Amino acid sequence: MSSTSYRSGKTPMLDRVRTPADLRQLPESDLAQLADELRRDLIDVVSVTGGHLGAGLGVVELTVALHYIFDTPHDRLIWDVGHQAYPHKILTGRRDRMPTLRQAGGLSGFTKRSESEYDPFGAAHSSTSISAGLGMAVARDLAGKRNNVICVIGDGAMSAGMAYEAMNNAGSMDSRLIVILNDNDMSIAPPVGAMSAYLSRLISSPQYRSLRQMAKKIANRLPASIEKTAKRMEEYARGMATGGTLFEELGFYYIGPIDGHNFDHLLPVLRNTRDVETAGPVLIHVVTEKGKGYQPAENSDDKYHGVSKFDVITGAQAKSAAAAPAYTKVFADALIAEAEADPRIVAVTAAMPSGTGLNHFAKRFPNRTFDVGIAEQHAVTFCAGLATEGFKPFAAIYSTFLQRGYDQLVHDVSIQGLPVRFILDRAGLVGADGATHAGSFDLAYLCCLPGFVVMAPADEAELMHMVATAASINDRPSAVRYPRGEGTGVPLPARGSVLPIGQGRIVREGTTVALLSLGTRLQECLAAADELAAYGLSTTVADARFAKPLDEALLRDLASRHEVLVTVEEGAVGGFGSHVLHFLSDQGLLDHGLKVRSLALPDVFQDQDSPRAMYDAAGLNAPQILRAVLAVFGRSEAQRPARA
Repeated sequence: MSSTSYRSGKTPMLDRVRTPADLRQLPESDLAQLADELRRDLIDVVSVTGGHLGAGLGVVELTVALHYIFDTPHDRLIWDVGHQAYPHKILTGRRDRMPTLRQAGGLSGFTKRSESEYDPFGAAHSSTSISAGLGMAVARDLAGKRNNVICVIGDGAMSAGMAYEAMNNAGSMDSRLIVILNDNDMSIAPPVGAMSAYLSRLISSPQYRSLRQMAKKIANRLPASIEKTAKRMEEYARGMATGGTLFEELGFYYIGPIDGHNFDHLLPVLRNTRDVETAGPVLIHVVTEKGKGYQPAENSDDKYHGVSKFDVITGAQAKSAAAAPAYTKVFADALIAEAEADPRIVAVTAAMPSGTGLNHFAKRFPNRTFDVGIAEQHAVTFCAGLATEGFKPFAAIYSTFLQRGYDQLVHDVSIQGLPVRFILDRAGLVGADGATHAGSFDLAYLCCLPGFVVMAPADEAELMHMVATAASINDRPSAVRYPRGEGTGVPLPARGSVLPIGQGRIVREGTTVALLSLGTRLQECLAAADELAAYGLSTTVADARFAKPLDEALLRDLASRHEVLVTVEEGAVGGFGSHVLHFLSDQGLLDHGLKVRSLALPDVFQDQDSPRAMYDAAGLNAPQILRAVLAVFGRSEAQRPARA
């Protein structure tokens, strides 16, 4: 698709807006048409690229209103989480590049500082905006500047403790900060209507705010007990009328709720908030509908949160025929099989039931499934508590999301030796979601913890065995990491078998080179071994299975029988290969000429691309493994012997 083919004259108003400065030249009466065209444009482009759709559809009017009222990028606008920001990207000079969304060399699916001056803070994970915004507001005050800082937080991000930590801090300070609570699931808001809109305009107006300031000055002259009582009465009166008592107690001036799809409600409140220069933080409660304006999304259970390419007319998503079951589904089936046999098994996720496969588990065991919201820290310690009482918690969390619960992983689980089982989906590189979602670091951050058992399956059958193994480990924590996508198509057992802890396997015997794989690079190692045979290099291929504890007997065997040992892993430097080298060095197994190489992810954050291309760039596909081995012998691919 060319950069302009999705327009076709359907968006005459939007075609006039390249930046928010252009938007601010329009009369207010044109904004509704602009929003309609923006929504249509968003649907058209995401139908071709895939990506996050529902959240963006829900903030079209809000996005237009924010850029219309505030002087972006001078005023800082932070989106939390970043997948709400597709309409923002279209309005901020990136419309022509939207067809490159989530592709190699293209636009990120999230906000990204290096991509645009309109993205003051990168956000792919959630609940960071208020902390970052408060930092920007304090920096502004220290520098003597006067710009606004606006944080848009929603799509579940308010369930995380970090948001409340930031609000608690902001509420105790005088720095001016504007927080927009995008409530797109009606979980907080009472009914929204004309009275609510009127009250919101009233309490955000200069007249009310100045009257409130006058009342404060009068109250300051009264005895302390009366002053405190008067302040409480005013806050609770507004709280009863608007529903914002919680936020008032945290120190925010609360406005709302207001209809996030109605410019007559949005614009006056945003303008009042901009123009009334009082100290301290303000929270504007905006109610939106995820998937708004696109019937298939409105009718969908997940509101088309994340989509593949789809037909705009029908909403039908393009689904390629799977050659093998997805690892996520295999995990779910394996856990269900274990839970059928053991009533102590429970499953916990942090707002990702479908992403981790626990939606399948929940259908079978609804009372043994717990979704704690976007709260990974709580999820980890919640599991620790379950484990103390003899239950067997499986914490299914994306590798990159578990990073946010690392302190709890160390102190609440590992130090106490509690048998929490961590299931790390999306380990390794993840394609279109790029660096922010790549599970690059779990091997490094788990293998350094004493007593942890860390497993990585080479295929989907091995994953089933490792789920069974994790269920059997009752004296220490364990983890299983596996990638996004489909398995290899191997036959699957009805239920996994328990593996001997810390024991790998030799898949193919050779004499000269040993390739020791951890995880799903095993197939690439086998392909590289086939190629190495053409160079006269007999190659052993081994599957480590366990990153920790290491199979020391296997390592001794491989080191003693081969000239070259190469470790291969889908993780950053500091993981499996580093532990293997440490063992070999300490045992003196490097003292007699053994040549060792460690192939891991490069020491960079890799941008989005197809998974195959990303692993090519990382040097972890068969051709790169082949070249790495040949280089040890001082040879190149050009020196391949002629076929007989």
